[in-house]
Amino acid sequence: MKPKAVILLSGGLDSATVLALAQAQGYECYAMSFDYGQRHRSELAAASRLASSAGVADYKVIKLDLDGIGGSALTDDSIAVPETLEAGIPLTYVPARNTVFLALALGWAEVLGAGDLFIGVNAVDYSGYPDCRPEFIVAFERLANLATRTGVEGTGFRIRAPLQNMTKGEIIQSGYQLGVDYSQTVSCYQADSSGAACGRCDSCRLRAAGFATAGVVDPTRYV
Repeated sequence: MKPKAVILLSGGLDSATVLALAQAQGYECYAMSFDYGQRHRSELAAASRLASSAGVADYKVIKLDLDGIGGSALTDDSIAVPETLEAGIPLTYVPARNTVFLALALGWAEVLGAGDLFIGVNAVDYSGYPDCRPEFIVAFERLANLATRTGVEGTGFRIRAPLQNMTKGEIIQSGYQLGVDYSQTVSCYQADSSGAACGRCDSCRLRAAGFATAGVVDPTRYV
């Protein structure tokens, strides 16, 4: 019997790779996405496509109202998505996003009896978000095992972040070896309704550099 795992699936390049890695490691995968008020909503359509093509055991989209608190260029239309590199934590940081997402994934994992949660955070080629750092993953795993019945009475939880020390090029190479179709993914912070990317935001720049470094054709559709 395969062990169960919950996969945070955004519809982007990294989460698509994480899903493929988890399946290759023999997990029965349950994917979870979030409709949190993000301006790049075409990523949700991408996540649905990826979940369907991967044949996950179950797929959920959880509705949240993070745009109700704003504070990010990704959830507040009055804040423009920056198209130049910023010093420090950028305006595209969504307050507490990965903490909220992992907390909900943790609840589902406990219901399912899944001991592993996979998230596609990266601390090498990334935008400088504090909730993508290894220290955050370690801290959340500790919290997960303090705050749940499974953590106290059962076998506990493991937060898997297999991409955290990989470059974007290495991530892409790994995904290609596993057969990931990156044309299905959307990474752009301001993609249009069809999923076409702007080619200018930080996420687009990191993605394009990753394909160039990996030495493979970039399948991204640009506006």
